Amino acid sequence: MQTTAKTATSAGQADSALRYRAQRIAGQALAYGSLILLSAFVLMPLGWMLTVALKPDNMPYFTIPPEWFPTSYWEWNNFPRALLDSVQPFLRYTFNTLIIVLGNMVGTLFSCSLVAFAFARLRFRGSELLFNVLIITMLIPWQVLMIPQFLLYYKLGWYGTYLPLIVPSFTGNAFFIFLIRQYMRSFPRDLDESARIDGCNFWQVFWYIVLPLSTPVLVVCMVFVFQNTWSDLLGPLIYLDSNNKFTLAVGLANMVTRAGTKWNLLMAANLITIIPMVVVYFFAQEKLIGGIASVGLKG
Repeated sequence: MQTTAKTATSAGQADSALRYRAQRIAGQALAYGSLILLSAFVLMPLGWMLTVALKPDNMPYFTIPPEWFPTSYWEWNNFPRALLDSVQPFLRYTFNTLIIVLGNMVGTLFSCSLVAFAFARLRFRGSELLFNVLIITMLIPWQVLMIPQFLLYYKLGWYGTYLPLIVPSFTGNAFFIFLIRQYMRSFPRDLDESARIDGCNFWQVFWYIVLPLSTPVLVVCMVFVFQNTWSDLLGPLIYLDSNNKFTLAVGLANMVTRAGTKWNLLMAANLITIIPMVVVYFFAQEKLIGGIASVGLKG
């Protein structure tokens, strides 16, 4: 009787384990299937852009239902044609955009990290009030400041140059200061005190201790700056007045006309301009996810 009971118990446990394993596999399959469907839904516009970019000039670009594959042949030559267009010199636009992007990244990294360090690690009278005022400035939309800033830069003689698009980054950004400040506050105060005992001043504490530890949140800010500056249209459209100084966003906008828009070249150029942002994301993916997850753990 005991042997029969043990056998029945073992069989029941094995059956339960099989059911649990089957439910787990079914749940994972459902989760992965849902993610694949959502990914296909998100990538659908990119697929249509690729289809239009591969169409010859004499084919209709907009069809109902949408045509996902060219019926005749794939015109891969559209990509070099878009890059080497004499009317819209995208290689020149790319160089101009990189100048503005690098200037904004350096300015944001320098200014925001310094201000965030002061708010996070230094004790001085009125720090909370100044930080609250800084946060309030985030409520002011950029469109409200657009005309006063334009008049200011025009009086300074900066119109038609890259200075209005680069110099403001050296004055700090409230959102990035907030992110970096929240991350720096998560470090124990003992680090600062130990460094001060060893003879370090505030600048050395910032440069050798706090700044290296803040690499994840700095990467997050740099990715945001790169994305915003790379795709910025309104700023270059306002302050730049020469075709040789235009950025990629302005060049893409100029390709759209009321009549005769070459949609295949436009979509090819759009796909090419997306590549740098995708590459930056994949290289910074680990620090980007970790930095976002850890920002704001300590208020």
